[in-house]
Amino acid sequence: MAEILARCGYRCDLCPAYVGNIHSVEDRQRVSDGWFKYFGFRIPVEEIGCRGCLDEEEPIDKECPVRPCVNERGLDNCGYCREFPCDKLKTRMDFLEDRLGDMSSVPKDDFDKFIKPYMSKERLQKIHTKTKGK
Repeated sequence: MAEILARCGYRCDLCPAYVGNIHSVEDRQRVSDGWFKYFGFRIPVEEIGCRGCLDEEEPIDKECPVRPCVNERGLDNCGYCREFPCDKLKTRMDFLEDRLGDMSSVPKDDFDKFIKPYMSKERLQKIHTKTKGK
């Protein structure tokens, strides 16, 4: 699957809830359990299956403050914004460190599935540095 970069810099193609990565009820259950374990929230199994925020349909995170902002500005993602990083983005970009702190104890399989897709800070910083925020 090709890289799909969300408005906030998350990698949809790596996200375990992305529709292209869901193949069974068991996959949905693993997502629900993993998000609860690492992030403290649980989404009902039947609601797991996101098309990403690039799609016209509402994404799984209906409360995301980033998507509407990026869409209003007509940007591909926050890395292209002059105001990068703003407080809206920081809620998405810094939550891993805020929630988990030192992630060295996270098993590699869990890290790849539940952490890596959401590590947006470096991805967006590269875009912002390269474009200087349009």
